[in-house]
Amino acid sequence: MEPLITTKPPGPNARAIIARDAKVISHSLARQYPLVLRNASGINLWDVDSNRYLDLTAGFAVMNVGWNHPNVVRAVEHQIKYLSHGSFLSFYSDVPVTFAERLTEMLSPQLDQIYLCNSGAESVEAAMKLARHHTKRKYFISFYGGFHGRTYGALSLTASKAIYRRGFGPFLPVFHVPFPNPYRPYGGERGVSAEDATLTLMAEVFKKEAPPEEIAAIFVEPIQGEGGYIVPPKAFLQELRSICDENGILLVIDEVQAGCYRTGTFLASEQFDVMPDIVCLSKAIGGGLPLGVMVSSEEIMTWQPGSHASTFAGNALSCAAGIAVLDIMKEPGFGNHVVHVGEHLLRGLRALQQDYEIIGEVRGRGLMSAIELVRSRTTKEEAAEERAAVIRHAFESGVTLLAAGESTIRFCPPLTIEKADIDIGLDILRAAIETIAPAREL
Repeated sequence: MEPLITTKPPGPNARAIIARDAKVISHSLARQYPLVLRNASGINLWDVDSNRYLDLTAGFAVMNVGWNHPNVVRAVEHQIKYLSHGSFLSFYSDVPVTFAERLTEMLSPQLDQIYLCNSGAESVEAAMKLARHHTKRKYFISFYGGFHGRTYGALSLTASKAIYRRGFGPFLPVFHVPFPNPYRPYGGERGVSAEDATLTLMAEVFKKEAPPEEIAAIFVEPIQGEGGYIVPPKAFLQELRSICDENGILLVIDEVQAGCYRTGTFLASEQFDVMPDIVCLSKAIGGGLPLGVMVSSEEIMTWQPGSHASTFAGNALSCAAGIAVLDIMKEPGFGNHVVHVGEHLLRGLRALQQDYEIIGEVRGRGLMSAIELVRSRTTKEEAAEERAAVIRHAFESGVTLLAAGESTIRFCPPLTIEKADIDIGLDILRAAIETIAPAREL
């Protein structure tokens, strides 16, 4: 469906709400542009001035099955008649158990124990506690560019933007090493692969800061989200698995953004042929309701009753929505659709790259794709201001986009999107880029 902008955004109704927001809402929130939502459906958003937008964000990769999917809506409407808060901390309830059972059907048999929570950050916090409890070790390793959340443990792992950490230290003991970025290898060394440079620095951590026998877990995103939709070499994650196996370290894979078929498989790590010890899931798993999951094995999840819990964990409404989401994702061809439409998106982005020098790289898997904007393909100087202008122009033309990394635009639309919708978005993106970096002459 074509975007329909009838009132230049932000319109009068939007401006009024934004003014009210400024008076009562914490200024710690950083909105990308002045979009004031009224309702949503499928791949479309409507603002309070009746403008219609083609959504290429899925609410930060949350609405994978589409906004307000009718099956999810029906599940929530049915559940709220009987039980919204089931006090799963104290009592038993069928709905969260059913959700957990359905989820394990999507995973490897080794991943058979489910801890329910309310968000991605909570799932990461639970994973950190479980890793320490199981290994009796205190240190962690994560990666520059990684984003795992903003609560203290998750923030200790996060190293994507200084603003997230400024003024909040000290943090938990985490050692950070560069994430292997094939487009921007650490140090720019020639003849050294991105993954080898990272693994060499990790070896230095083991040698000079914390021996491997004191590392509880390595936390890694299979594809970095906030860091710029960076796809690491397959060998990198496999080598991490080997390092963990050799040293009794747990491998925790944060699938909060990359999971739930975002890349074409339920877990993105499946595409790297890597089996995690712990998996963190959230965002899309709840279909728009707060729901997080930390998954491990019976061998690892041996903590005692009362050692970790949450008042709202296992919320009946969220789990009912989660069951509906899993049922939708189990429908025949769901993952194949993501792969085929994702390939179509990547082809379109590469066609733009041929025409516009400002696009330095196109990368991604499935419908987790990105373009990195640069001022020079030779120097790879980041084009952050130009990126902001492109995103703003696209918004004013009826397409929502999100930034990532220093100068990357990410594409994470609802997974139900069709090729024709992708083409509409690409046409508007082309027009937006043309305004700040005209196509080169052939």
